[in-house]
Amino acid sequence: MAKKPARAHADEPAAPAPPTGSDRERIIAAFMALLAEKSFERIDLGEVAARAGVSLGAMRGEFGSTLAIYAAQVKAIDRAVLEGGEGDMSEEPPRERLFDVLMRRIETLAPHKEAIRSLLRSARRNPPLAFALNGIAVRSQQWMLAAAEIHASGPRGMLRAQGLALLWARVLGTFVNDEEEGHARTMAALDRELGRGARWVGFLDDLSRFLPGCRPRRRRRRDLDEEPDDEATVAA
Repeated sequence: MAKKPARAHADEPAAPAPPTGSDRERIIAAFMALLAEKSFERIDLGEVAARAGVSLGAMRGEFGSTLAIYAAQVKAIDRAVLEGGEGDMSEEPPRERLFDVLMRRIETLAPHKEAIRSLLRSARRNPPLAFALNGIAVRSQQWMLAAAEIHASGPRGMLRAQGLALLWARVLGTFVNDEEEGHARTMAALDRELGRGARWVGFLDDLSRFLPGCRPRRRRRRDLDEEPDDEATVAA
């Protein structure tokens, strides 16, 4: 007599449902979900394919490595930020424009906070991975500078992008530990880091002379100026 299939234990969690969308979108979503659960180094290509509900062949047609999948996720975030502007800010100072762009990025990244926390931990203990991630971050920050109408090409632009990538990494350290509504601590950390960056790198202040009449700061930055300047916690 054929045996009945064993029933799953009542306490056993159900397997996650495969993501939806194109193969490429499903692979990226599956990878980010896995990254929220385990370290970057422990994510296997076959595991990503299984979670995405695609064959290994289909995944190989889209990506060459887990790092390439992450780079595609960063590119998707870039695109969402670039398409999500709130109107013309050309008359605002460069620092205000960049603050606005990077806060849009924070808002876009909010659903991926656990994955980012995991990636930061891996980067701290894996220098080659940190180096590769820095290259991805620099390319991304060139687009953020462009969105803020700040020159980002040539050697000087690359220096700005590298400085901004390092600044951004410090802000992410605060972001992953920020549970406040509206990410107030992250906003304060970003404001503080941009101020420091303008002083010791000069990648923003040298552009101010091209803006003869700047409008007052936007409301949310004014609100920050009225709050105590507590040090935001940066992930160790």
